[in-house]
Amino acid sequence: MNYQDYEILKRKIDLLSTSPGCYLMKNESGTIIYVGKAKSLIKRVKQYFTRPQSGKVFRMVQEIRDFDTIETDTEKEALLLEINLIQKYYPKYNILLKDGKMYPFIALSKGKDPVLKITHSNKDKRFTYFGPYPVGGAAYQMLKLLNQIYPLRKCNSIPSKPCLYYYLGECLGPCINKVDEKDYKDILSSMIKFLNGDTKEVVNDITLKMKKASDELNFEAAQRYKETLDSIAHISSQQKIMMADHIDRDVVGYSLRDGYMSVLILMYRKGTLLGKELFINEATETIDEDLASILLQFYSTHVKPKELLITDKQMCPLLQDALGIKVLVPSRGVKKDILFMAFENAKKGLDEHFQTARLEDNTLLLLEELGNLLNISAPLDIELYDNSHLQGEEAIGAMVKYINGVKSPSMYRRYNIRSENKKDDLQMMYEVLDRRISRLLNDHLKMPDLIIVDGGENQINVANQIKEKYQVNIKIAGLFKNDKHETEGLIDGDTLEIKPLDSKAPLFFLLMRMQDEVHRYAITTHRNKRQKALFTDIFEEVPGIGKKRASLLLSAYPSFDSLQKATKEELRQFLPEEAADNLIKAIKEKQKNISSIH
Repeated sequence: MNYQDYEILKRKIDLLSTSPGCYLMKNESGTIIYVGKAKSLIKRVKQYFTRPQSGKVFRMVQEIRDFDTIETDTEKEALLLEINLIQKYYPKYNILLKDGKMYPFIALSKGKDPVLKITHSNKDKRFTYFGPYPVGGAAYQMLKLLNQIYPLRKCNSIPSKPCLYYYLGECLGPCINKVDEKDYKDILSSMIKFLNGDTKEVVNDITLKMKKASDELNFEAAQRYKETLDSIAHISSQQKIMMADHIDRDVVGYSLRDGYMSVLILMYRKGTLLGKELFINEATETIDEDLASILLQFYSTHVKPKELLITDKQMCPLLQDALGIKVLVPSRGVKKDILFMAFENAKKGLDEHFQTARLEDNTLLLLEELGNLLNISAPLDIELYDNSHLQGEEAIGAMVKYINGVKSPSMYRRYNIRSENKKDDLQMMYEVLDRRISRLLNDHLKMPDLIIVDGGENQINVANQIKEKYQVNIKIAGLFKNDKHETEGLIDGDTLEIKPLDSKAPLFFLLMRMQDEVHRYAITTHRNKRQKALFTDIFEEVPGIGKKRASLLLSAYPSFDSLQKATKEELRQFLPEEAADNLIKAIKEKQKNISSIH
């Protein structure tokens, strides 16, 4: 910002009022780069240009060339307007909560023949809701367990004939039976207790069933009951009751370090800690202003609790007014202890953030070293390739990607080999690279900085052929192995020169981790594909198993391991006796093939 720009802004600032409101900072092109709120617009905006600034605020002030203001009647209105403007313009210097996901609920329908389901909204009045469940997968684990314990219907609409769950004893079968309302009432009463953390009644009931099955020598059923009890114990341990009043409340802790702020929200529902959210951002304003911005953004997309615990009494009236919930500062007891725990975890999260940042810095130094070795800039986008097959069967190609030296599993790719000669590793490598590069070009996607193939000159020559075919600027390298099949060097794809690697150096270990990862991914992908082929083919080979019966079996036994553990009595629920015998024989034959994979 030059003197002329400053003078123009200064004259505009002098015209501001002392009213509360929002200010929108703009850069040279007129883009809104920051939105803030103020009790007094003139006082707050003037501070940016009269006080010394540092970090993020300093960088922002250097970009400011203009600003707009919107006056409001109250500070609460300014706070709510600020959040709306942030979510509208996404200014680069505001703290933006990138995690916009909605947490799932378990929903129980209120009508006849109730059904359970997972939903991300709690607005439909035809359902009773439990949750939300912030921990990844927790809602789905709970739903699976509830479906095992309680025989409610699983179908969205009632079919004309019973489904698999009826035969498994996991549905009362309203499609063929008129279920007594009292039965439903008893089930729902027990289920609601269970969802609210009272598992004693269910555990006692299942324990008695397990003992009875064991006494009757029905060990398969006894094992299933035991597995259900283990699941209940696991979920109960994750949802330990911490507050006896069973109120929905969130607890907020924060920590500051080196210009960064972490905010931790512990979410208690019915007194149970269901999950947490940690946000780490570069600090922009005062602690109160940054904290208020984060909380209002968070609760604009998430269900509000009945009570919020914080540490700053001055913030309570404003947040309580803006959020419409009770905001408290506990002074003693369990609430104060949990608030302290939130602060400790916020500090721990911020410390781990800085440790990770240091590790990333070290990794970037290793990438610079790798770049120097290959005469290129530090390769921040690396792809590694490998193939896997068993005598040409179920051949696959695999690619793993590393961004800034960190693996990115969501960007991994697997390729089912189409070539006729599936025993030719070089032909497979050519096909995989050809499909990958052509796809990147067709979709106008960024090319990797470096491709590493697992092999010597032959594999590098194949990669160079693809590079030449598409005229792309990608560095090629190969991992060179000695006679003992131990990696000891890197082959430069341009010169075919072998670059020795120090087996005790950090760069060597980084490349070995990458090599192990692509090999693991290729082997695992091939194994899964081969098992799936064995699993699905078996039903076609066995007389007496048509498409409908195969579908039922797949629902009951989703893996080959689960199928081979099934007893004849269990299979007879789906198959005639002769077909069950034939399936058991076929499974034993297939077990020999499965063992060859491992």
